[in-house]
Amino acid sequence: MTRRPTDYAVIGGGVLGCLAALEILARDPGAGVVVLERDAVGSGASRRSAGLHFPRGASPRVREMAAYSQRWYAAAKAARPELPVHGLGMTVLAPVAAGAGLRRAYLPEAGLRPAAGVPAPLDRLPGGMSAWEGDGCQYADVHALTQLLARDLRRTAKFHEGAEVTGVHPGADGVRLELGTGGDLSVGHVVLAPGPWLSAPAWKHLVAPLGARVKKVVALHIEIPPAPGDGAVVFQDEDAFLLPYHERGHWLFSYTCDEWDVDPEALTPGISAADRSDALATLGRYAPHLVEHCLSGRVFCDAYAPDREPIVRALTGDGRVVFAGAANGSGYRLAPAVAAQAAGLLPLPSQRKDAA
Repeated sequence: MTRRPTDYAVIGGGVLGCLAALEILARDPGAGVVVLERDAVGSGASRRSAGLHFPRGASPRVREMAAYSQRWYAAAKAARPELPVHGLGMTVLAPVAAGAGLRRAYLPEAGLRPAAGVPAPLDRLPGGMSAWEGDGCQYADVHALTQLLARDLRRTAKFHEGAEVTGVHPGADGVRLELGTGGDLSVGHVVLAPGPWLSAPAWKHLVAPLGARVKKVVALHIEIPPAPGDGAVVFQDEDAFLLPYHERGHWLFSYTCDEWDVDPEALTPGISAADRSDALATLGRYAPHLVEHCLSGRVFCDAYAPDREPIVRALTGDGRVVFAGAANGSGYRLAPAVAAQAAGLLPLPSQRKDAA
């Protein structure tokens, strides 16, 4: 096959886009790869991501993806201890009768077992709730991790930062990309990893049939330093969690914000009174003593799939444009598996390493 100067373009320089580029080059080290990012690398959802990984999944496919990603991160950390990925204890809070359901939702690697006591920073368990300890939890500084991945990639891939893609035009012999910096770029195949920027004019028409939507994500910062050994606390029924940010010196509380179809360009980055009130209504049911310490936080958004499973799919009949994303708030957690599945849809050498 005749090699083009650029065989593959990855649109989106977040953690998923960088992992997709790394996956392509791991399978085909001689490929010409370019990463295109409208802003700076890691400046979108990756910059504000909580970066929590816990070993669970609501469906067989997501559980397989979580297991794949957990193995990937463990291997990466073992090979490079300097990566900003940190192991963490985990306690899951759920109704007393939920034990069997929890074990179906969490991976066997989690080894769920009844907790010995009340996890910090809680001071009690609400009535009717039980606590389960588990393994396999970790968190990362996703922005810093993305910068390290990009640094590695620059040895073998090209980067265009601050280069908005203004047009995506698939053709019989490749894909022509129009760039806001001027000129075109001709590539063989494209991996589109836009995060919450689903409605960008360049690809809105390609992405719309996927049915993905963009939801607001809100997390509060609890200005109490975590103690050494404090772990994550997952509120199973609330789809919320407490995360000790040991490196930053505070706790983070993430809850489910139900504000849909937001525009990432128009989203106000600050916490509103309504955001704080909604978050505290959830937190107050479990840890009312923490409410007065919730003085700050972060707001961003993410893409969600109709069936709550990440979307990895060819957007064109010839497979030249592949979408990877809509990971439902689990972009970091499932990114290695999403990247592997996206690479599996490309015409790369046969030594496939796809996620199950």
